[in-house]
Amino acid sequence: MPSGPMSSLLSRRQLRPSSAAGNLQSHPCFHSSLYDNVVRPATSVVRGSERDESLTVRRPATQASGPKFHHPRTANSDSKVLTAVKKQRRLTVGPTDGIGEAEHIIRPGQQVTISTGQNLKGKIEEKINIDTLEELKAAFAQADVNKSGKLDLEEFKALLKSQLTLTPSRETQIDALFMKIDWSSENYITWDEFCTYMQLEYAEKEDSYLRAKEVSFHLPAKIEPLPHRDPILRITSTPDGTFIACSQDGQVSFWTSNLEQKRKLKPLMETTSRQKPKWITDFVIMTQYNKFIVSTGDRELQFFELSSLEPYCQIGGLETVPLKLDYCSTGHDECLLLYGDSQGCVNILVMTSVGECLRTWKKLPKHEGFIASVSLDAVASGPHVQFIRWSVHGDWIQQLKYYHEMRQVISCSNNANSALVIGCTTGSTHVEQQLKEVGNAAGGAERPRAKVNFAYATTKPRLDADQTVFKVYKGVKCFDFSKRRNILVTGGMDRIVRMWNPYVPLKPTGMLRGHNAPIFYLFIAEEDNRVFSISTDKCIKIWDIQDQSCLLTVRPKGHKIRGDLQAIHYSPVTKALAVSTDQIAVLSLRLRPILHADIAITHKEPVTCVRYNPSFRQVVTCSEGSVIKLWDFDTGSPIFEYGEAHDNDAITCMTFDNTGRRLITGGRDGCMRIWNYNNGHCLRVLKKADTNEEVCACSYVEMNRNRYVIAVGWDRRINIYSDSLDGNIHHVQHPLPKWADDLRNGHKEDILSVAQCPPNLLATSSYDGEVIVWNMISGHIFCHLNAPPPEDYVDQSLDGDMGINQVTFLKSRSHCKDAASLVTSGPRGHIHMWNVFQGGTLMAQFKGSKMTSGMVTCVQTNAANSVLFTTDSFGFIYAWRIDNYCLETAETDPPELLTHWRGHIESISCLELVEDTKMILTSSSDCTVRMWTLNGEYVGTFGQPDTWDIHDNSSYQHPMVPYDVLIDPLSLPEHPLLGEKQDTHEIIHGSTSPSPSGDKEKRTPTPTYLANRQQFFVDDKTIAEQLKAKPFSKGTGKRLRHEKTRPVKREGCGPSEYRMLPCYDLMETPQPTPPQLRINKDDPFTFCVD
Repeated sequence: MPSGPMSSLLSRRQLRPSSAAGNLQSHPCFHSSLYDNVVRPATSVVRGSERDESLTVRRPATQASGPKFHHPRTANSDSKVLTAVKKQRRLTVGPTDGIGEAEHIIRPGQQVTISTGQNLKGKIEEKINIDTLEELKAAFAQADVNKSGKLDLEEFKALLKSQLTLTPSRETQIDALFMKIDWSSENYITWDEFCTYMQLEYAEKEDSYLRAKEVSFHLPAKIEPLPHRDPILRITSTPDGTFIACSQDGQVSFWTSNLEQKRKLKPLMETTSRQKPKWITDFVIMTQYNKFIVSTGDRELQFFELSSLEPYCQIGGLETVPLKLDYCSTGHDECLLLYGDSQGCVNILVMTSVGECLRTWKKLPKHEGFIASVSLDAVASGPHVQFIRWSVHGDWIQQLKYYHEMRQVISCSNNANSALVIGCTTGSTHVEQQLKEVGNAAGGAERPRAKVNFAYATTKPRLDADQTVFKVYKGVKCFDFSKRRNILVTGGMDRIVRMWNPYVPLKPTGMLRGHNAPIFYLFIAEEDNRVFSISTDKCIKIWDIQDQSCLLTVRPKGHKIRGDLQAIHYSPVTKALAVSTDQIAVLSLRLRPILHADIAITHKEPVTCVRYNPSFRQVVTCSEGSVIKLWDFDTGSPIFEYGEAHDNDAITCMTFDNTGRRLITGGRDGCMRIWNYNNGHCLRVLKKADTNEEVCACSYVEMNRNRYVIAVGWDRRINIYSDSLDGNIHHVQHPLPKWADDLRNGHKEDILSVAQCPPNLLATSSYDGEVIVWNMISGHIFCHLNAPPPEDYVDQSLDGDMGINQVTFLKSRSHCKDAASLVTSGPRGHIHMWNVFQGGTLMAQFKGSKMTSGMVTCVQTNAANSVLFTTDSFGFIYAWRIDNYCLETAETDPPELLTHWRGHIESISCLELVEDTKMILTSSSDCTVRMWTLNGEYVGTFGQPDTWDIHDNSSYQHPMVPYDVLIDPLSLPEHPLLGEKQDTHEIIHGSTSPSPSGDKEKRTPTPTYLANRQQFFVDDKTIAEQLKAKPFSKGTGKRLRHEKTRPVKREGCGPSEYRMLPCYDLMETPQPTPPQLRINKDDPFTFCVD
């Protein structure tokens, strides 16, 4: 560790050589839903209420979203969670790298764990609605003391304190809100500016709310022909995502989520010419006991082995035809088996000691030599089964299901007066009824006839207190229930999807209209807060439960499914909808792109830039998806976001103006845009009149009281835009005339970066490795800089090898004529330091990446220009000490490397240094933005579920590292032992053996071991015979599988055959020299081999 002033900059702790030094002991996983739940802004549309169209109108240029936060937590819960994380985070990959992207949009005024400024803004916005708008306007006019129509900061403070009863400690947050509204730095705000700021922020929140709920299928559906001859009765899924389908003739098929048939079609019952084929009415899976249960038209319940579909046993003697089946496990070796029949009755078998019952039934005589059979009366009179039969509906039962969390059965029919019934299984306590049943049971010996019909003789209706009846016009064909959401949805012949509170049967809470045919299937996706509905005309709709609005409609022309519907099933495991007609089809939801289940991401697309705003202590990030997000620097919490900033084109660069109140972005659409980024308001568009080539870099320059925005890119010219607010009323602004020297002697290739050095120097770099320094006052070229190739450089014909991605000035050396004052990130993967005076002199040239083909992507220095931070295309971050480097003379050796670590698994696109808190921000193509200390300690990833406190080191993720970095092979540090050894003998024995002649033999590198090639073969029989003859006695380590056999005593003594085997030294195989492949850069199809 270097001594001097650099020690205070880079380390208060011991440096670690690599970020991969963390040990992996435990790996907590985090699971999230497909789309995270969001809360709608208070100004959003509410059903049945009026709304002001002016407050929710969308802007055509941008669509923005509101702040997103996690669920609120109390102070006590936060301290408990933090304590738990502290205990488990040492030497682990902890909960920070949890899930894909966690996004929560905040409702104004909602209690959340965020900064004070955001809480204040929520209180202010809670006042802004239609009812209080006039009142607030009158208060605004009253606060204007000088009657100028404007409020300065003091008057604005007085207004908020009087309206919101704020304490004097909130003045700092009021100042921040005033700065956000006063984006032009005029030191006053008007009523129109105040309303515009609030209105646009609400509009962006509404747009974000709707965008977060977007959902779509992969269209068209994947369709495969069905091997079944008869219609499919039901489709169900197993926990591993396998679809199981059964037809009326008893044919069963198994399908993967990609519609690959896992098993050959197999019938449940082999029919002969003397037997009539049985008609299957429904089936259900008994997962705990690996059984497949079907109901038949012969009034039987048959059990089959699920793995082999071999017959097991059956329950016969049912007096009615079972139409619908359901099964539910209620405990250890306990279950409920339910079926609804053609008389509208719900039949329930309450079973205990299920395994014993099934084994007992299997031992009974076989019916027709096919399957062991037991009558229903025998089952009901058994000690482990209780049979209950309720008369519920006046028509056939269409669907029934038992929900163990509420201990009740839900069934439906087409009868309007008993369309859907929620009832208990055993009924409430009734003393007279119990005494009557006891008397009937006692007199059973005298009246054996009653015992024969005992099962169906107990049929009775439920008491009114034991059931809840929902009356629906034209009845109910399908339903679904969610205890977590406390919602019941029904659908039927009237084509309306009704939403009910299960405890309020008189009136539905919502009616979803839109289907043009009877509802065929309903499913509630609890984790996504959605309802799936399918009608008989094959129209699929997805509804939002909270808004009761339709999110998606897919018609037959979209999914391409043909034929009449037979069965439908939605699998929450695979997020897919299986549809059966005369074919089988799967509609899969489009999932959010998740790099890894345990990696937190900042954006859904690669991140292109990150910037820190010291005025508001916020971090702004942008991505290739044209999305801009704001984050709280102190905690890492999301604040605000808006999308389509440059339509659908990627954002390539961004910077702030001199006040820090406006954000300037450049994109691939060739435009620059100036934003009031706190509410997503596009203030101005900077655009070239003729062409729209991509903008690669931008800079904000203030010179001689004039302010300019400089943009460079693929047009190979320097575009300068004046940032004067006086008299500029145009929304679209064109650049100033180009410099004459730029047109004649400028860059010949695309310009990749730009940097400015006060008072008047400007540097640009291009794709061909040329750097030009300009005099901004005259517009003339100050010098051309072209770096020679390094001495040990080998041209590998890499794409972009000559490009210089970033240049930066050492501003503290701007007046030193002999010192290097310009640093470039290339070409040829080397860092170059230049003296720009006297025509330009190369002062130093050294490799900027430890990887052979690594490119330097970013260069950044601190304010004192004592430490140079660089990044490369493999995700490594380097810190170099340059306080006395190239001050007077050129250097041949590289500067001192203070530390380096790996922060990302892909190329780092931007690096931002925050000196006041000694932090580093890095963005990468791996969709993440991460924060580090100056000595490489991992603070966290923006977008992770757990926040941090920038002033509390215990809230950092250090000593953990990002999980994706930890498991990446390139993160492994170089082992010192393996690095020094030259061959296999040295690695095993620790030292080389001298040759017989006394001279040290010249050794060749150890050849690469191919793990996929088998070096020798010994069959199992030979190994078994050797082990049986001479077994191992005691030992440790990995053993052969045959060693698990019981050892036998040795009959003889002496050394074993293994000990008598002669041993010889291994001969080192020389490694052939690989051919050198050279590729012509101009013609990629022409290459030569040296």
